[in-house]
Amino acid sequence: MRIDVVNNAEGYSEERLASLDGYIVRLSEAVLSGDYSSPQVTRSLKDAYATLTFVTSDEIREVNLEQREIDKETDCLSFPMLELKDGSFEMIPDSGDFETDEEGNQVLCFGDILINPFACEVQAESYGHSFEREAMFLIAHSLLHLLGYDHIDPTDEKIMSDKQKRLMRDIGLAFDDELEDICEMDNHRDNAGASEGLIPAGTPCKHCGTVALLGRPNVGKSTLLNYITGMKIAIVSHKPQTTRTNIRTIYNTEDTQIIFTDTPGIHKPTSKMGEFMVDRSYKAALGADCVVLIADGRFPDPGAVEKKLMALLKESGKKVILAINKYDEAGQEKLLPLTQKYSELYDFVDIVPLSAKTGRNVDLLLSVITKMLPEGPRLYDSEYMTDQTERVIAAELIREQVLHYTDQEIPHGTAVIINEFKEKNDDGEVTSDDDRTIAVIKADIICNRDSHKAIIIGRDGQMIKRIGTAARRNIEKMLGCKVYLDLYVKVRNDWQNNDAMLGSTGLGKDIDE
Repeated sequence: MRIDVVNNAEGYSEERLASLDGYIVRLSEAVLSGDYSSPQVTRSLKDAYATLTFVTSDEIREVNLEQREIDKETDCLSFPMLELKDGSFEMIPDSGDFETDEEGNQVLCFGDILINPFACEVQAESYGHSFEREAMFLIAHSLLHLLGYDHIDPTDEKIMSDKQKRLMRDIGLAFDDELEDICEMDNHRDNAGASEGLIPAGTPCKHCGTVALLGRPNVGKSTLLNYITGMKIAIVSHKPQTTRTNIRTIYNTEDTQIIFTDTPGIHKPTSKMGEFMVDRSYKAALGADCVVLIADGRFPDPGAVEKKLMALLKESGKKVILAINKYDEAGQEKLLPLTQKYSELYDFVDIVPLSAKTGRNVDLLLSVITKMLPEGPRLYDSEYMTDQTERVIAAELIREQVLHYTDQEIPHGTAVIINEFKEKNDDGEVTSDDDRTIAVIKADIICNRDSHKAIIIGRDGQMIKRIGTAARRNIEKMLGCKVYLDLYVKVRNDWQNNDAMLGSTGLGKDIDE
């Protein structure tokens, strides 16, 4: 298969796109030489082509709106021209499907691929790998769509994911295990969504209730919620204590509504902020219809944190599900002994081993939770996925990039305060979210020391520029409009123990206390 490349991505580096040329040729060769299609299709590929067009963010949004009636910027789109399923023709091409090329040969067009390199760059930075790897991942993904592969149901998703991983290896851009997990999660996100049509709050619901997620820091609570919703609700970091407040995430089906609360990781508090975080976690558990205790499957025994939580839950008489996360990293042989040790300490309703990254057994966990929830009225409209305001999520998306880019240099002694959040359109007035064309956001990044401020700003302001650019693009995806983001870095010594500062960051005590 020949892949014809067109560059319509005005403003993007032509040199950067040219770095993909060799990989695109290898991709064509891999599809022809590997078992990615039936023999009949493979023969047809020898005299076939696909068009690969690099476009701007605005152009891909326009195509989404025109072709899919979705006003959204995406990273890629594919438009198959022939009817295939899993690499085989469902309908054999006839004479009307063939074109005559410049040399008079009969050729088949398998379809068109659109790639947004601006989104590629952001995602590459977010996942910590190269632009070339991210772009080729999207191109390979789209090419497989042209060959009839899809990820509509789990079986299709597994087939497509395996083919895609093999294609990346064939062209010399194999992912490591963690990035493969991200690939599988991205396929899930393509399919995620609520039930068809808006179901208003108050509508009778077969299963409706609240679920608190408890566990030690960095055990995977936020990753699990992001997987369930198919979008980023809670920020994720490899550093502990990323989540600071209770974030409610809403999972909807036609007859079920589950309101998850992602709580801060339970730890020994060393500041007023830490005390607040732990207190919030306990209150969320006591007020929930169901509790999911998440444990790390890589640890051979329950730790002091898990034992403390189980003792508290036993006193409250709460129904608890044990979810053993990351069990696939530990190995199946370690799962049974660990399960037995937990069962000796608590009478769990059920125990579910899972992987929050790949989504393995997440459907099983949702099924167990659903059965435990009572019948009642839907608490939120089915279109809602979180109770967090856009202002709060914007602050979290900024803080996420601070954590990402400063890595080990800056501890979790940073916070983000949104000082201004103004929405505008061409006429200057905004009447709804769909009406806005730009959001103007001004925010302060609070840190503890002058040395931290210097690191966040970086040499010649390069670090704060990276943080701002990545955060702005993520906020634009969330808001669906252009964003003007203005960041200031301020030092507030020992702000985690300052009541006034904690209040301004949303980390103060509850009003009713």
